[in-house]
Amino acid sequence: MANILVVDDELGIRDLLSEILNDEGHHVELAENAAQARAVRQRMRPDLVLLDIWMPDTDGVTLLKEWATTGLLNMPVIMMSGHATIETAVEATKIGAQSFLEKPITLQKLLKAVETGLTRNAAPAPAAPVLRRSSLQSVSTIMAQPMLMASDLTVEAAMTAGQTLPAAGQMGPQARQQFELDRPLREARDEFEKCYFEYHLAREGGSMTRVAEKTGLERTHLYRKLKQLGVDLSRGKRSAA
Repeated sequence: MANILVVDDELGIRDLLSEILNDEGHHVELAENAAQARAVRQRMRPDLVLLDIWMPDTDGVTLLKEWATTGLLNMPVIMMSGHATIETAVEATKIGAQSFLEKPITLQKLLKAVETGLTRNAAPAPAAPVLRRSSLQSVSTIMAQPMLMASDLTVEAAMTAGQTLPAAGQMGPQARQQFELDRPLREARDEFEKCYFEYHLAREGGSMTRVAEKTGLERTHLYRKLKQLGVDLSRGKRSAA
């Protein structure tokens, strides 16, 4: 797909944007400050740059102006900030920035801005995926089903209600284990959620877009949830390979 440079001094923002864009099929270069961004730009011409405004060494607007005056601003640049004023955004646009994203950046706005940026002087890119909400059956409802005894409650039964599952090798490491119900609720819930997401990642071949659709979660929240639970994001992709 495209080569995208993400410039942001916050590690969490860089990691999150990198994961989302990689999942969309793009190659992502990361820079935590203007110095690293300059080095990447000297080495290659990105198809798109996501550039934070407030950075400790050189702010994004100054770097944008530097690229513009040296003839290096020949790629679309999307500015990002959680504290920029309207005047700053207007200034960046006048210098040559294509658009501005206000933090916290929603998934839909990010994908739309990236899509628009990549269509500049290029063939139209595929439309950003439409995320649909789907209902989640709660654990309490599952537990209340008369045909499931508590001691026999497995992920297979809880998540499929008798439907056919993929082969065991295509499922997460805990996908067929029985839950230990004599433990604190938080631990039991985390164990269930980890099994739940591992199952869907395996079933959808590691596609975060389809897992988001299946589970009814906005994808930015889904990434954070999977990291919190310690889910191996590469497992589903390896299973599908």
